[in-house]
Amino acid sequence: MRSQPKKKRSLGIRILVGVLVILALIIAGIIVWGSGVYKGLDSFSKTKEESRFGQFEEKPELAISKWEGKERVNILLLGADARGLEEDQVARSDSMMVASFDPVTKKAHLFSVLRDTYVEIDGHGDGRINTAITLGGPQLAMKSIGDLLGLDIQYYVYTDFEGFKALIDAIGGVSIDVEKDMHYTDNADNNEYDIDLKAGYQELDGDKALQYVRFRHDAMSDFTRTERQRNLLQAVAKELQSSWNIIKMKNILESVSPYIETNLQVTDMLKLGQLGVESHVAGTAQVPPMDLIADEKVGGASVLAVRDDAELLAFVQETLAADQTLPSPSPSADAEDGSASTNSGSNTSQ
Repeated sequence: MRSQPKKKRSLGIRILVGVLVILALIIAGIIVWGSGVYKGLDSFSKTKEESRFGQFEEKPELAISKWEGKERVNILLLGADARGLEEDQVARSDSMMVASFDPVTKKAHLFSVLRDTYVEIDGHGDGRINTAITLGGPQLAMKSIGDLLGLDIQYYVYTDFEGFKALIDAIGGVSIDVEKDMHYTDNADNNEYDIDLKAGYQELDGDKALQYVRFRHDAMSDFTRTERQRNLLQAVAKELQSSWNIIKMKNILESVSPYIETNLQVTDMLKLGQLGVESHVAGTAQVPPMDLIADEKVGGASVLAVRDDAELLAFVQETLAADQTLPSPSPSADAEDGSASTNSGSNTSQ
């Protein structure tokens, strides 16, 4: 009579041990996965010897105060065409975007900067903003673009064409509505970066996605190209938030690590990653906006001058204060809340 309870206890113990073993394996897997992710993130921060910007010295007068986690944080995303360059050469920025996050409101905004914008580059006189990185590396690029937008840019992330393609392929591609047929042939690079896309909603691999964001051979040239870059970046962010890509994060990071460089430390990346998951994209904008651009000639070449610096700074603050995902208030509500909106805008800078 007493043997039956022993069997039940024995069976219960075996089940408990089995559950504990499974839990132990899961925990071990998480630790290994987490360690791999940590190492992958850590590899993005290059030593001076590893960095493609190692020839540039950090200048204290260009330094920005460290992000403490409670104030607005701004990250400069730099893309460049590094084909055919010598080891110590730096390419002009082909694309420049600033991702701005407010940890209080959980609103994120994305600004794309027109590369021919003519600005003052600290210590180097006036020039196209995309040349700042060639004159002083990412630190000078952050300072120049930050001055243009009226924002403190604490971090940068740099990649070249191959890194961009690697990221898109690693996340399994992105779905984009290609608004029109896009064709361009360039024999100079053995047609490696020709563009051939058909209009329509489709999934783009790394090669096709690069074609999509590079195309500018139409009437609006760089203006529509920067809009496509913002659209694609939002699609990439959405894909990265998927459960499957979170599971694959270690492999994703390993695939893009050779092409990525940043001043972000792993602890900052983890904080920003959490903030990114909690935030929503409240708006995107081109800088300078069309109504503040003046076409000018410098040395016989066309550049984009800013009509009014103060109006541009106000435009950035208005964009940061707005949320395009919310319905527009009624005119009466606008009148009542106008002063509050103005105050909100002034508190969101930097």
